[in-house]
Parts: sequence; C-alpha cells; structure tokens
Amino acid sequence: MEDKRSKQQDAMIASNRHGNLKTVSDDENLKDVFHQIRTTKAPVVINYGASWCRVCSQILPAFCKLSDKFPKLTFIYADIDECPETTQHIRYTPTFHFYRDGERVDEMFGTGEERLHDRLWLQS
Repeated sequence: MEDKRSKQQDAMIASNRHGNLKTVSDDENLKDVFHQIRTTKAPVVINYGASWCRVCSQILPAFCKLSDKFPKLTFIYADIDECPETTQHIRYTPTFHFYRDGERVDEMFGTGEERLHDRLWLQS
C-alpha cells in the first residue's frame, strides 16, 4: 500500500529531538500503541488526522513543535486512512486523545495551538 503521508509530514515527525514523537503506519502498529498505553501508564497524546485534511496539515507543525516542549509526554500521529479498523470511532479530524495512567482522560477536536498547548500542559 502506498504511503499516504506527505514528505513534509514525514520530515516534521522525523525532526523531533527528544524521540517522543512517533507515527503509526497501520492498525497493528496502533494496537501496539494502545497496549503500551495500558501497560506503561505513561502520558500519551494521539493526534488522529488525515493526509487530505487541510486543518490537520495546519496543526501538525504545532503538534511536532510542542513535542519538543513536552519531552515527558509521548506524541503519536495516526492517519485514519492508514489505520481504518482502529480509528473507525474517529468522526472528526483532527482529533486529539490524551491518556494518563492507561486511561483516556481528555479529548480535543479541531485546531488551536494555544488550546493544544494548554491541554498538553495539563497532562504533563
């Protein structure tokens, strides 16, 4: 299957200096992430987006930049088209899910770098 993410998205995700920003490539990979969330109980934020979503493309640079400001959080980018089985519950893109102690504790729809920063600050 052809990789649907843009080269620009890949470059932004690869430039993360703390290693706490990852992208999932398929349903199995995202299932592994959910398993790690439940077992490690580490704080995690998942950004559900899509390559065709203009709003997702607008917030992705901020998401990547914020991953450098919050090194204790794990940042995951999941393209809903690459993970159709595990993201079928996602109705809006972008959607952000925040996890702490193995449980989802917050959710945010849409963009807003300041809103996202504030939610991340609360979870860190």
